[in-house]
Amino acid sequence: MSFTEHCLENIVLYESHFIQLHKDRVSLPDGSTSSREYIRHPGAVAVLAMLDNGNLLMERQYRYAAGREFMEIPAGKIDAGEPLLQTAQRELLEETGYVADEWTFLTTAWACIGYSDEQISYFLAKGLRHEGSKLDEGEFLEVFELSLPDALDWIRQGKINDSKSIVGLFWLNDYLQQQK
Repeated sequence: MSFTEHCLENIVLYESHFIQLHKDRVSLPDGSTSSREYIRHPGAVAVLAMLDNGNLLMERQYRYAAGREFMEIPAGKIDAGEPLLQTAQRELLEETGYVADEWTFLTTAWACIGYSDEQISYFLAKGLRHEGSKLDEGEFLEVFELSLPDALDWIRQGKINDSKSIVGLFWLNDYLQQQK
């Protein structure tokens, strides 16, 4: 049996430079109809930026939608037509002031499958050197170093609790274990 749903009618309820809110009428596998509301997102990248000392570059920033500060890995949205690696390189420089000599693609994960098509692609960046930050207008954050073991402990303690960072840090830990 196929569980595929088919769009019968697509309505864009809201559209901005960043996201679109849709409400579709769909046919279900049993032939009945229903509606689906979801967000179209351009996608994002996240960077596990590892310094020569083995520590990771992390960020502390306020997230308005959640109404609080978060400890995160560097990340950002993909600009239209921009290749994933180029987005990762741009975001690392903009947010941390660092560039990297080595880039390794790790994985892509779907962020919130119940209501969004956002995909986040993860990269490991090594061979870092600081060139000076270039934060976007209206972007405020603090960059700090954290070891991977401490980052994993912070996840367990609830100090790191955004899904993007949790996925990236656990994926990096697994990747590094396989490299041994």
